[in-house]
Amino acid sequence: MPLPVGLQTILLLIASNVFMTFAWYGHLKFAHSKPWVIAALLSWGIALFEYLLQVPANRIGYGTFSLAQLKIIQEVITLSVFVPFALFYAGQPFKLDFVWAGLCLVGAVYFMFRN
Repeated sequence: MPLPVGLQTILLLIASNVFMTFAWYGHLKFAHSKPWVIAALLSWGIALFEYLLQVPANRIGYGTFSLAQLKIIQEVITLSVFVPFALFYAGQPFKLDFVWAGLCLVGAVYFMFRN
């Protein structure tokens, strides 16, 4: 039994966002030990996998979700992936600003999904 379209979309966007977060920010942990060109090439390689998941996710979800809804889903996923990444991989301290940003996204979700 196939997964519902909405769930397929969200799962693919979560996976793509993990790749995106590492492509964009993962190299910063080693920023001073490698030249930026190496980081850029590595990031492009990682980003390929992001796009191989993100493009199908949006194509699957478009129609079930509007374009604006897809964008807001992506932003919620981005913050949901970024906060654990920042805390556990990058060693950043927890800030209440993460909570406030999340609450702002709750408002954005409300406005994009209301009838």
